Amino acid sequence: MTRTNFRDLSIGYKILTIVEFCLYITAIYSSLFFNEVFGWSTQPALEPNIIAIYAIIYTLLILLTSLSLGLYNPRMREHFRSILRRILISVTMGSAEFTIITSLMIGSLPFTTEVLISAAFLGFVLTCSCRYIATHFDLLGFNKSNVLVLGSGERASIIERRMRRKVDRHGFNMKGFVVMSGDSEDGIRTEKRITLEKGALLSFVLENSIDEIVVACDERRNNLPVDELFACKIRGINIVDILDFIERETGQIAVNLIYPSWVIYSNGFASTHYLRNALDWIFNASMALVVLCVSWPFMLLTFIAIKMEEGLGAPILYSQERVGQDGRIFRILKFRSMRTDAESNGAVWAATNDTRTTRVGNFIRKYRIDELPQIYNVLRGDMGFVGPRPERPEFVQQLIRNIPYYNERHNVKPGLTGWAQLKYPYGASDQDSMEKLKYDLYYIKHRSFLLDLNILLRTVEVVLFGKGR
Repeated sequence: MTRTNFRDLSIGYKILTIVEFCLYITAIYSSLFFNEVFGWSTQPALEPNIIAIYAIIYTLLILLTSLSLGLYNPRMREHFRSILRRILISVTMGSAEFTIITSLMIGSLPFTTEVLISAAFLGFVLTCSCRYIATHFDLLGFNKSNVLVLGSGERASIIERRMRRKVDRHGFNMKGFVVMSGDSEDGIRTEKRITLEKGALLSFVLENSIDEIVVACDERRNNLPVDELFACKIRGINIVDILDFIERETGQIAVNLIYPSWVIYSNGFASTHYLRNALDWIFNASMALVVLCVSWPFMLLTFIAIKMEEGLGAPILYSQERVGQDGRIFRILKFRSMRTDAESNGAVWAATNDTRTTRVGNFIRKYRIDELPQIYNVLRGDMGFVGPRPERPEFVQQLIRNIPYYNERHNVKPGLTGWAQLKYPYGASDQDSMEKLKYDLYYIKHRSFLLDLNILLRTVEVVLFGKGR
């Protein structure tokens, strides 16, 4: 799973978070000690409890920045150099945030500049060393659960296709796929297939220390070994449906596997954050005003860049009809990133490396600057900050006909950013829309303030590293 909420991390990443918290605390106290020994600067005298409070604030700001840069994402596919770069940025930004916040709170810094610089350097070195050891010896993957899949057909094969990389199986060891009657012959191809005699499931589970059984057989009616699964369950073995397993491990809902009873009996698909729902517009409008105050210089530079590339008469913004909550049509505003004749022959899907994109347009799309005028749509109430991206009416009717459950994404407000935008590139076909729908349904099911905050923090990573697609 790609969420980075603390409770959803593997034991390894939880311990890593605690260890790095201790390392940054150590960096502060070590810097204060070295400053006292070598006399780098005149450090204000502070009570021990006051020092502890400021050290914790300093550390939490760095850890929060690290979270936004994806450093606690178990699915992060980056070289170690990239991890070092992210740590450097998180330490720098966290230190800067600490300086600004404490200056506003008390009017002066609790620690001298020399102490903060040395703490940042020491924290960077300690954290990088910790990360190297954890990565080199694969310490982040310990305490994996042993998983056995009941089924080897078409439903089970989604695990083989979607979770074939080592990083996709970060939290579990796959012990094999049990062949069941009624399973498609075209299912599991390369994974280990296991044939068990009737009544042998429990003994196999106990002998191989299985922690979890995933039910993924193609034919369930009168086919499931209910008594054996019951015996496994009362012995502490976790039994999950393949839909729940895919959802937990990938952060998406497998639309092609959904059956109505799963939706009816599953948790989610309804927000219980009544206060947030009641204050939805105030929350989104406040966020929009904050972003506007921060981003207006970039919007001004974009205005100038478009005019310089295409002439003074070139339009800056463009407006399109999009489908919003409950199917309502509204007009979205964006900075123009394509040529003025981009749709002279009708509506066309946006695609990666689109030849219709201008040079300035390519840059502002990469860093999501082209989306900033949608702050206006947020203030109007057409959109929220987080939600499924709104599609054009020309495409929506076709997608509703071709993709099951597609219309369910219109049960919430569309957003400037969303779970699908973090996980999947621009949709250029019905198949791409199907993949994005899997993430949108996951967001709708788990929608909460914390998930929205997580998406916003992850969007910071997209903007900083130019990962917009």
